[in-house]
Order: sequence, then structure tokens, then C-alpha cells
Amino acid sequence: MAQRVTAWVGWIWFAGIVMFIAGILNFFYGLAAVLGPDKGYVAVNGKLLILNIDGWGWAHLIFGIIVAVVGLFVLTGQAWARITAIVLVALNVITQFLWLPVQPWWSLIVIILDFFVLWALIVHGEEAERV
Repeated sequence: MAQRVTAWVGWIWFAGIVMFIAGILNFFYGLAAVLGPDKGYVAVNGKLLILNIDGWGWAHLIFGIIVAVVGLFVLTGQAWARITAIVLVALNVITQFLWLPVQPWWSLIVIILDFFVLWALIVHGEEAERV
């Protein structure tokens, strides 16, 4: 007996597309950090943040590729991709909380978007496997 697929599966497509776009953006942020001038510091709101720009860039390059690829597999309804996506998005929420003092508005926007993606993957994920 065929199981019916509802319009809620659109939330999974939303999650996969958001992950793909976020992965591509992270890739380009990382590429800009690796290829750009190596300052090693960022001044935000009168505070100085010192970091390894090359390490940050390579981490974003690699993480961006992984997130984009997993996002594409989420669109195909793969169960392993959905589970991996939940872990990756949860890690992203944690990192956004760490960046909250540096970029409060952007971090809040990303945290809210990540919660929508997590909700879609957890609540409606199994339905995407039936498509």
C-alpha cells in the first residue's frame, strides 16, 4: 500500500536548499579568508578579536563543502543525510551562540533559521524518504 506524501515535505526541501546555500556561502567566506590579506584580528564594537585567519578560512571551506553536499542529499530524501544534517545544523547553532557577542543580529537570524531547518528535518524528515 502506497503511503501518501503531504505538502509538509516542502519543509524538507526548504531545509535542503537552505543548507546548500549556507554551505556555498561558507565556502566563499573561507575562500576569501584563505586568499585574502592575513590580518589576524577583527575589531567589532570596540573589542578586538584575534584569530588565525587561515585556520578559520580552511575550516569554513571544508565545512561549507560538507554542508552543501549534505544539503543536496537531504533534497533526495536520504536518511543518512537527514541525520548528518541534524548534527551539522545543531553544531552551527552552538557556534552562532559563540558569535552572538560579535554579530548579534546576524547570529540571531541564523539561529532562528537553523531552528526551522532542525524542525523540518526532525518532524517531517521521514516523509521525504517516501517521495
